[in-house]
Amino acid sequence: MNINILIGGAAGQGINKVSDIVSNVLSKYGYYTFNYRDYPSLIRGGHNFNVLAISDIPIESHSLKMDFIVALDERTIETHKSELKKGGVLVTSEGFEDEGKNLNVALAGFLIKILGIPLKNLESEINSQFKESEDALISAKKGFDKAEKKFSLKKLNNKISILSGSEAVSIGARNSSLDVYIAYPMTPSTNVMNEMAKNQVENNLMVFQPENEIAGVSMALGSSFAGAKTMVGTSGGGFDLMGESLSMQGISGIPLTVYLASRPGPGTGVPTYTSQSDLDIALRAGHGEFPRIVIAPGNPIEAIEKTSEALLLSEKFRTLSIILSDKHLAESEFSSDEKLKKVERFSVVRDVPGEKIVKAASYEVDGTGNSTEDAVLTEKNADLRVEKYESLKEYIVKNMEMIKIHGNKDSKNLIIGWGSTSGAIKDAIKDLDAKFLQVMYMKPLSPQIKEEMENAEHIILVECNVTGQLGRLLREKTGIKIENRLLKYDGRPFCVDELKEHLKEML
Repeated sequence: MNINILIGGAAGQGINKVSDIVSNVLSKYGYYTFNYRDYPSLIRGGHNFNVLAISDIPIESHSLKMDFIVALDERTIETHKSELKKGGVLVTSEGFEDEGKNLNVALAGFLIKILGIPLKNLESEINSQFKESEDALISAKKGFDKAEKKFSLKKLNNKISILSGSEAVSIGARNSSLDVYIAYPMTPSTNVMNEMAKNQVENNLMVFQPENEIAGVSMALGSSFAGAKTMVGTSGGGFDLMGESLSMQGISGIPLTVYLASRPGPGTGVPTYTSQSDLDIALRAGHGEFPRIVIAPGNPIEAIEKTSEALLLSEKFRTLSIILSDKHLAESEFSSDEKLKKVERFSVVRDVPGEKIVKAASYEVDGTGNSTEDAVLTEKNADLRVEKYESLKEYIVKNMEMIKIHGNKDSKNLIIGWGSTSGAIKDAIKDLDAKFLQVMYMKPLSPQIKEEMENAEHIILVECNVTGQLGRLLREKTGIKIENRLLKYDGRPFCVDELKEHLKEML
């Protein structure tokens, strides 16, 4: 079973609230949901829409074709009417004009009735979300009574939670006892800062907004140098500004973890849409040569785990860890019944300024921390940085889940992807003869990747960028060029039905 509902209108009309109410009711009823958000860079007006996908089995993507369209304005009808399936239902706000601020609740009631879920389940959700729920309950019943049941969803015995990628990164950081989070607001990284700021006193966490990204990463290095477990967050344009301080980390060995949430570039690009175009800069930002770790989770459960791993590795090896996400992962809402794996807790013992003399410099240093330009020491320090990378690589290969294999594990058709595209790929190959290799550690790369590529007869690369950046990285590290590439770079993620058709043609 797979049902897709598009809810559209102008910014400020409450389309997110409709999705939120309905998806919460469904998850408590045992159904899996995936909620995709599409909006322009406007506070009011414009055309916004959510696509809420519903299934009785786990899903992490949405479709191009809709079973229902809920239109809060005429523009939604004109824009999306061609996407309505034959026999699909168009729901408008006609007849709900008197509901005012509770219009979204009335429409939620309408949808719940169509899906065949009892009204009491919606009423329970409204009581939990609204402090003064009497008017909202009346509106919900009006919407419910106006609709006709089209489906009869039976209650399922699944224990499901809903998380966005941003919420997940925040949970992973708090689970690892993060002390300080520093960020200057930039879509789509801002929501992590907002999530971190919630209950920060109770979580013994300080969240600080500096005047810009250069100040932010410099403060993060200072905070970490003083002994605090620290993370800094940004998007691509802000990450550009951090390059010099990343090099400072590389030579000083001050632990630093960066959350990088990508959006289309270059420049301001399409600021509220998605792209996987920042892999190259995550791998190479900063001058000189120094070790780093780049990890790209594909869903919120992975984001929780990989954020904890990134912080652990940064502290354990005194290195740079980058958590690479994008708008699609950061702002979409995923449902899951997965249990978290235990991540090693690492209590770092560091020399902290104030307890003894501690030095850090942007120069090469001798054994006492004093600046040097000595040729022998310069070469020795460079070798030590290489040795550090080899040590952390060995540790990661031994202890961390670097890749995942999905689908038919015996198939000779290999699809390779990473990050937020993994959800659509997993959903698309459910009845195809294909194996999906999901790369989560971009640096270092798993040695198993080359083996999987050599054993495959057909390989297809799937990415949301123009040049196939993961494919280029894999060619560099394995010597294998992937000829068949499925690349999308219009700022929108892959939809499961379009991706499945492309894969069927290519296979």
